[in-house]
Amino acid sequence: MAEPYPADSRETLRAFVIGTPIRHSRSPMIHGHWLKAFGIDGDYAAIEVLEPDFESFMAALKSDGRYRGGNVTIPHKERAFRLADQPDQLAQELGAANTLWMDEGVLKATNTDGYGFTANLDQRHSGWDRVSRAVVLGAGGASRAIIQSVRDRGIGEIHVVNRTVARAQELADRFGVTVHAHPIGALREVMTGAGLFVNTTSLGMDGEGSLAIDFSVMAAEAVVTDIVYVPLETPILAQARRQGFATVDGLGMLLHQAVPGFEKWFGRRPVVDEALRDLVIRDMEAHA
Repeated sequence: MAEPYPADSRETLRAFVIGTPIRHSRSPMIHGHWLKAFGIDGDYAAIEVLEPDFESFMAALKSDGRYRGGNVTIPHKERAFRLADQPDQLAQELGAANTLWMDEGVLKATNTDGYGFTANLDQRHSGWDRVSRAVVLGAGGASRAIIQSVRDRGIGEIHVVNRTVARAQELADRFGVTVHAHPIGALREVMTGAGLFVNTTSLGMDGEGSLAIDFSVMAAEAVVTDIVYVPLETPILAQARRQGFATVDGLGMLLHQAVPGFEKWFGRRPVVDEALRDLVIRDMEAHA
C-alpha cells in the first residue's frame, strides 16, 4: 500500500476517500471545488487501500492525527463501520459507514448515502415524498440506505423487488413492517398506483442491459429515479420520460452525500449548485 500520509500533511486540513479501485472517483473534484470556493487551505485525496491493508489504515487514522477524516467506498464500508469507535444510529442500522471523522481522539462514523438520495430528490423534484407507496428495484448493498431514508421520510409502503426474493426479504426484516419483499414477477403489481420508483441496481450502467418496464400503471404524478449516473439518463429513466413521468438522475446523490463530510472536516457547509453539477458532467463527458 502507498504511504497514506504525505510528509507535509500537518500543514493543511486533510481528508480522503479510500477504496479499491479508486482512480475514477470524482470525490476529489467535488471537494476540491468547495475548498477553492471557500478559500480553505485544505486537501482531499483519493487513496487506494486494498482489503488486506484496511485495518492498518484505520489504525493509523486513529493514532496519527494527520487526517480530519474521510469517505469510504467499495469494498470497505462494512469494515469501516465495525472499526469506528462511535458509529451513529444510521450507520448502526445499515451496518455500513461511508463517512469518518476524528473528534477529540474518537473516530466517529455515519452513512450519508440516504441523505444524498433524499436531498437530491428534494432539490430536483420537491414534494416527491408526498406519496403513500414506493417501489425499490434491487436488494443489493446500495438499496439499504435508500430504503432507510425513504422509510424515515414517512412513506407508508415500500416494496422491494428483486430477482432473488430472499435478499429482498432480508431487507424487509431489517427495516421494519412498512417494507415488503417481492420477486421480480410481482413488479407490475406493486408498481400499480405507486408514487415513487427507485432503481438501485446496476442495470443500464455503462451500457449494461436493462429491463423493459411499463411505468403507465404508476400514479400520474409519480417520480422515477435511478442511483446510476453514468450515463446521466439511464435506460430506465429514458423509458419513464417517454411515458410522460418526471425523472431524477442519480448524479445529485453523489454530490449531496458529500456535503456532511465536508462540513465535519473543513468547518463550512457547502452548497450543491449547478456550477458543481456542470463541472462533474463536463468531466463525465470528457471521459465517456
